[in-house]
Amino acid sequence: MSETKPLKNASKKELSNIKGICFDIDDTFSTDGKITKEAFEALWNLKNSGLVVVPVTGRPAGWCDHIIRFWPVDAVIGENGAFVFYMDGGKRKRLDILQDEVIDDLKRKLHTLSEKIRKEFPNVFWASDQNYREFDLAIDICEDVPRWDEKDVDRLLEFCGNEGAHAKLSSIHVNTWFGDYDKMTAFKKWTKAKMPGAVKTISSLDNWIYIGDSPNDEPAFEFFNMSVGVNNIKKYLEHLDHCPTWITEGRSGEGFCELSKVLIQSVSEK
Repeated sequence: MSETKPLKNASKKELSNIKGICFDIDDTFSTDGKITKEAFEALWNLKNSGLVVVPVTGRPAGWCDHIIRFWPVDAVIGENGAFVFYMDGGKRKRLDILQDEVIDDLKRKLHTLSEKIRKEFPNVFWASDQNYREFDLAIDICEDVPRWDEKDVDRLLEFCGNEGAHAKLSSIHVNTWFGDYDKMTAFKKWTKAKMPGAVKTISSLDNWIYIGDSPNDEPAFEFFNMSVGVNNIKKYLEHLDHCPTWITEGRSGEGFCELSKVLIQSVSEK
């Protein structure tokens, strides 16, 4: 496990070549279920500084449609990598990671899994945004229900895995799905595709940075050469094989603002 250092110790030289930022939303960009004025201003500041800005989230297609239309972002990766939404000539477009011929079969398997979960966990509640999802099942473990015991969360993750499904823990949900994809699969496919926009000018992972807050961000911490955890990730670090490069002093949205200021200063002084 690599050592995670305070973000304040990152040198401007290390960050000066950053051209794009990928970021988790819940409890990384948001704080206690809200996006603060300061965090949204920080997002605009990143975009106005010329950085390519890409939220990477487990949230549903319905939310991602809103995000790509109304937030200052270049693309959004949704439902843990099932698709990428982006704008082209003022029109919302999408890049699907799954092939059409397998989608119906995967959805049937997900429906069967949902019935098995209900039998195994009688008090389970789906996330309140489940109706807006296309490809995954989100189990609420603390967003609108009393917080689950850690042992029950682990049992749910193991149960889904034993059924052949992917299962990832976020700060609020357990997301489970079928299909050979994840957030980084979607990111790689999007960056390699001939999509419109500034992403064409970013040729190396050395030009990207990622920021997240929970175990489902671990694949990104492993994938990106530079990554950041907001302070609330501390409780998970001892359980991660791949930790972020740096950690912020602030938690959640405050940590996002902290990284935004450091990045903008480093880019502007280049």
